[in-house]
Amino acid sequence: MTIAGRRFWLWRAVDSEGEVLDLLVQSRRNTAAAVRLMRKLVRKQGFAPEVIVTDRLRSYDAAIRELGLSARHDPTRRQNNRAENSHQPTRRRERKTQRFKSPGSAQRFLSAHAAVHNTFNIERHLVSRRSLKSLRAAAMDEWHRVTTVHV
Repeated sequence: MTIAGRRFWLWRAVDSEGEVLDLLVQSRRNTAAAVRLMRKLVRKQGFAPEVIVTDRLRSYDAAIRELGLSARHDPTRRQNNRAENSHQPTRRRERKTQRFKSPGSAQRFLSAHAAVHNTFNIERHLVSRRSLKSLRAAAMDEWHRVTTVHV
């Protein structure tokens, strides 16, 4: 992604069901950035993953070694499609608003957007219409509960 004429990378951690666990906007795509994302993710989740699926960037191997994670690293082709597909809502938003203005605003928006997207993203093809309606109603109830200000 390009912000204020500079190239930035969107690092994103996605679970096996497609929920965005964490994301980080970084100016570099190196070992330090990978370590920062993984450290943030492990701290937030409270446990280390069993399997890490990534693209073939060698920085991930170095980051896993540096953090001492015992997870199996799987950099095979097309295994990281969930992470790649989770970029699509961000790209749509970028096109509509003609880019972000600063890395900080991108980080704040994308963190909030990931939480909202996880709440409302229901795999429609996996559930019946009745279940989908009840899941959407539950998501809306949760949304109203979180966004309502109690005085």
